[in-house]
Amino acid sequence: MPRQVDHEERRRLIAAAVCHLADERGLEGVTLRDVAARAQVSMGAVQRCFATKEEMLVFALGYVGERIGERVRARLVRSPAQSAASALGHAATEVALLRAEHRAEARVWLAFVAQAAVSPPLAATLRANYAALQEAFAHLIAEAGGGAGLAAPQDPGREARAVLALADGLTTHVLIGHLAPEEAEEVLHAHLRRLWEGPAGGAG
Repeated sequence: MPRQVDHEERRRLIAAAVCHLADERGLEGVTLRDVAARAQVSMGAVQRCFATKEEMLVFALGYVGERIGERVRARLVRSPAQSAASALGHAATEVALLRAEHRAEARVWLAFVAQAAVSPPLAATLRANYAALQEAFAHLIAEAGGGAGLAAPQDPGREARAVLALADGLTTHVLIGHLAPEEAEEVLHAHLRRLWEGPAGGAG
């Protein structure tokens, strides 16, 4: 058992090294040799943990996705005083990675998204992450609709896809300087407010 724990810890250490390098130079600049040096392990140790570079990248994507997911889940654990609509706003803001302390994470996430366009295993991992987020958002939208005087959107799943796509797209707009984080957050929350306006959430 201790040996298995050490193996998993090493895999996470290597994943962290991949993320640091991806932040500095993009995934195209990530080599096994550089990862080993950054993680302060041997090349052999990296190869024992991951059979291929692609396997290593898939694990690293899961590693950064889990970090984001942990923050989202923490936002979804609501106190009695927090409404579903409020929880949705907080969770969507976490997904958008708008805060300054998450800027490096945003760069890494977008590097993986770009690589996923030519890597089916990375694309599959991203689809699974997005599907889980979309399901959580749809549940919150359905729960919030009709409560506290809010109109209920006709199709929570469709609205969840829109919120997720908007939050994800805002990451890029902030990262390249097209929008300030405060502007992006206002765009996101203005969209969320419109979900509850008018009959059927303004769907007509």
